[in-house]
Amino acid sequence: MDFTIIATATFGLEKVVADELKQLGYDDLIIENGKVTFEGDEMDIVTCNMWLRTADRVLIKMAEFKAESFEELFQGTLAVNWGDIIPITGFMHVTGKSVKSKLFSVPDCQSIVKKAVVESMKRKYRRDLFPETGAEYKIEVAILKDVVTLTIDTSGPGLHKRGYREFAGEAPLKETLAAALVLLSKWEPSKQLADPLCGSGTIAIEAAMIGRNIAPGLNRSFAAEQWDIIPEDMWSDIRSFARNSINNKEFRILASDINGGILRIARNNAEKAGVSDNVAFQKLDIRDFASRKKCGYIITNPPYGERLGEINEVEELYTEMGKVFRTLEEWSCFVLTSNEGFENFFGQKSNKNRKLYNGRLKCYFYQYFPSK
Repeated sequence: MDFTIIATATFGLEKVVADELKQLGYDDLIIENGKVTFEGDEMDIVTCNMWLRTADRVLIKMAEFKAESFEELFQGTLAVNWGDIIPITGFMHVTGKSVKSKLFSVPDCQSIVKKAVVESMKRKYRRDLFPETGAEYKIEVAILKDVVTLTIDTSGPGLHKRGYREFAGEAPLKETLAAALVLLSKWEPSKQLADPLCGSGTIAIEAAMIGRNIAPGLNRSFAAEQWDIIPEDMWSDIRSFARNSINNKEFRILASDINGGILRIARNNAEKAGVSDNVAFQKLDIRDFASRKKCGYIITNPPYGERLGEINEVEELYTEMGKVFRTLEEWSCFVLTSNEGFENFFGQKSNKNRKLYNGRLKCYFYQYFPSK
């Protein structure tokens, strides 16, 4: 079966997701705010869930139409052949959102879409009641400026949930964003990489998974695994291919933090991710960070100072970071922070910066390159 597939993305990462899709062999991509759209089949749904590192979810786009009234919403939804994907026993869970639209009551929109889906199912299966005791089919009605997009989520829990992080620090970085930072840096396993403010280790672990070519979805399950339209052996074949694709490259990423407790969590996360041999964790103050390597990469996500009472501490930290990193003259340095005064405290203007979002928090990815 052919589908229109949407890989959703955090704002600012759409191009990164598109680049990943191109690496996987997809073309004719449509890049828009928060999503990348392309055509594919069941195998592509499985592949993208298993391999995309920076996408949030993989959705099937069922329809798009304009609706300024509840009747138009009902009829547009009814016109979709939902029974082509959803079986008699499917549990139909409807979520919604509405932005700048006449149909602004999300609960009402959800209710109408659910009714229309059931009516469509009645036509397909020629029955009036559906037990909804089977696999979940999460339908989303998203309305933007009166244009309705109906999708079904194939991923289940967000793709950032790799399965290795049971615990995290107070302000954890999503695995998808951490992977994006590594990909944006253009780091390669042949180069030294360090995160001297590693927290629960997410950047280092994601980098190690990239270096070893470990599929991010290898050790988790997906909503569509329970669907009748995708054969079970298709999932097992893709998983077998992913396991066989893991390489044994020898490299060591340096990950340090002053907090010994959070480092114990980081070590546990790295072990669960299967990369404990590739990440060396050390309790170390940022002021003591040094390396014998002439060239290397630093990628880090320091505290932002969002809480009252932390601002002065964070500004001092940024000043110390600047002093330490400038001693590493031939290293590239990448820092993600929401603090817009970062460059002033760091003591140097970045060569490039890129606006990204850590959750709902607007951040900048400051990029420093060697002068030589």
